[in-house]
Amino acid sequence: MGDATRVAVVTGASSGIGAASAKALAAAGFDVVVGARRLDRLQEVADACGGRPLQLDVTDQASVDAFTAAVERCDLLVNNAGGAVGAETILEARDEDWQWMYETNVMGTLRVTRALLPKLLESGDGQVINIGSVAGREPYATGGGYNAAKHAVAAFSRVLRLEMFGQPIRVCEIDPGLVQTDFSLVRFRGDQEKADAVYEGTTPLTAEDVAETVSWVATRPPHVNVDQVLMLARDQTSARVINRGQ
Repeated sequence: MGDATRVAVVTGASSGIGAASAKALAAAGFDVVVGARRLDRLQEVADACGGRPLQLDVTDQASVDAFTAAVERCDLLVNNAGGAVGAETILEARDEDWQWMYETNVMGTLRVTRALLPKLLESGDGQVINIGSVAGREPYATGGGYNAAKHAVAAFSRVLRLEMFGQPIRVCEIDPGLVQTDFSLVRFRGDQEKADAVYEGTTPLTAEDVAETVSWVATRPPHVNVDQVLMLARDQTSARVINRGQ
């Protein structure tokens, strides 16, 4: 598509990793389109990075259709929208929590990717970066719903890589470990004390740490595909934080 500035689309961009990634990609020279449900917070992110805010609910096909129709060009898609809710055992699991996690993490990634793939192909050097999780590599007790969703995202990433082989599309899965964002606050249904306890005694990753990796992957030469990245804090060697015995 000529020498026009490359366009990056970031979902779940109103806070955390998504917001930080939008800013990092703008600094790397991309025009950025940011999508999220919270339009007020999204506008703040857009103002900070010179991006274009568009409301987006990845669990709603009509919202995805409207969002992607408004994106004229797409060279890079960062599927960041996702999250966890609840920390119950499988015996105590709530259907609605698991359904929300699957709709947001898995179906949301499918809906946005499927809609933007033609534009990514048209760009001549399209790239998809899916934000997964260490939870998509290693299961842990009370994480069943999130484990299942992020394992599905991992499978999605690898199948997309296979299906796009030979096409001008690169696919990367970035799997962060312990990152201090609003993630735990959402997971524990607004309980700040429980959310803070997740990071107690550790130095977790920041959203900016992950965003730097997103930018690095996005700026590799066109012949380089970074398939997978596992990012962990020094205080973590797996899905469990070792020095807390979890």
